Amino acid sequence: MTTESQLRADIVEVGRRMYARGYTASNDGNISARLGDDRLLMTPRSVCKGFMTPDMMCVTDLNGKKLQGDRDPSSEMLMHLEVYRQRPDARAVCHAHPPIATGFAVAGIPLDRAVLAEVLTTLGSIPIAEYATPSTSELPEAVRKYVKAHDGMLLANHGALTLGTDVLSAYYKLETIEHFAKISLVARMLGRENLLARDEVDRLQGLRTSYGIKAPAPICPDPTVLGDLLSGPDQMTCQVVRAPEGDGRSRLVADPIVPVQTSPVARAAALDGDEEIRLTYRELSALIEDAIRSLR
Repeated sequence: MTTESQLRADIVEVGRRMYARGYTASNDGNISARLGDDRLLMTPRSVCKGFMTPDMMCVTDLNGKKLQGDRDPSSEMLMHLEVYRQRPDARAVCHAHPPIATGFAVAGIPLDRAVLAEVLTTLGSIPIAEYATPSTSELPEAVRKYVKAHDGMLLANHGALTLGTDVLSAYYKLETIEHFAKISLVARMLGRENLLARDEVDRLQGLRTSYGIKAPAPICPDPTVLGDLLSGPDQMTCQVVRAPEGDGRSRLVADPIVPVQTSPVARAAALDGDEEIRLTYRELSALIEDAIRSLR
C-alpha cells in the first residue's frame, strides 16, 4: 500500500502538472486520495494547486469530517465523497478545468462520439453531468448518475472529473479527456469527423480485456436506446458511444460537421440520417417560410 508521505508527494506533483498545463487557474481544482479504508487525503481550499507542499494536505473521514491538517479541505469535498461512496474501487479523484474540454462542457457537447480508438479502449465515452452549483449538495447528485459507469466525465459549465486506482492514473485520464477534446475540436473546425463504425467499436471493446483494462461498465450495445438512457434519472449502467452503422466494408464513416454560419436551409440539407440539428426560433421560422414559399 502507498505510504501517506508518498500520497502527499503524488498529490503535490499532480497539482503542479495541472497548473503547468493550464488545467487550473488561481486556486481552481482539487485532488484527493484514499488513505486507508476510512480516511481521505485531500487538497486544501484557497491554495493554488501549482504551489502546494505536502504538509498542506487535509485528512478527513468518509463523511467529510476533518481529522488532521491546519487548513480546511476543498470546498468541492462533497463531490469527491460521492465518488468514493459510489465507487469502492476508486483510490483517487481529480477535478480541474482543462480549457478545451470545459469548452465542450459549456457548449453542452459530450465527448461520446467514436473518434479515437485509444479513448474507446480506456475511457469509453465522456458524458456531461447536469449543471449543479459548485460546492453544494447538487453537485454530487449530478455526478451520481454517471460515476458508476464512467471513470471520467464533464461537468456542465464547470470542468472535468476523473477517478483512478491512484493519483497519477486519475490525472492521466484528465490528460486524455483534454487531448481528445483538442483533436475533436480541430476535426470539427476542419469540417468533419470520420467516426468509427459500430462494429469497430464492438471490436475495440473486446480488446479491453487483452489490454488489461478494467472498464467500470461495458459500451451500450443498442444505440436505439440512447435517448432513454440519457434522459432518465437512473444511474447509467453502460457507456454511451455514438457510432454509426457501417457498410460492412469500411471501418470509418464520414460524418460532416455543418458550419453554424450557413443558412438553416443549407444546414438541414447537408444532414443525412439521424444527425442532430439545433435551430434558434428565428432559424426555425425561416425554414417554415421557405417551405411555404416552395408550396406556392
